[in-house]
Amino acid sequence: MSAPLSIAQVQNILSEALDATHVEVLDMTGTSDHFDVTIVSPLFQGESLIRQHQMVYRALGEAMHGPVHALKLQTRTPEQWEAEQSEGSSPR
Repeated sequence: MSAPLSIAQVQNILSEALDATHVEVLDMTGTSDHFDVTIVSPLFQGESLIRQHQMVYRALGEAMHGPVHALKLQTRTPEQWEAEQSEGSSPR
């Protein structure tokens, strides 16, 4: 079994791989294998929700077959994120 990933490692991987402008990672269980992730990336523009999630899974690579057991995702484009923030709504 692979070593667990820290919140910072997940944030760094996703930020770099997806040119993210915002990444928020929460450890849902305290065991570093169930994460709740909000990620904002211009690369999501024009992509379906399924494709966006596939991009995140691909960025995490082998971690999805080892240390990461569950991943709750909220994916947004920068435009969607800014609209939500200005409306005062939260993706959670």
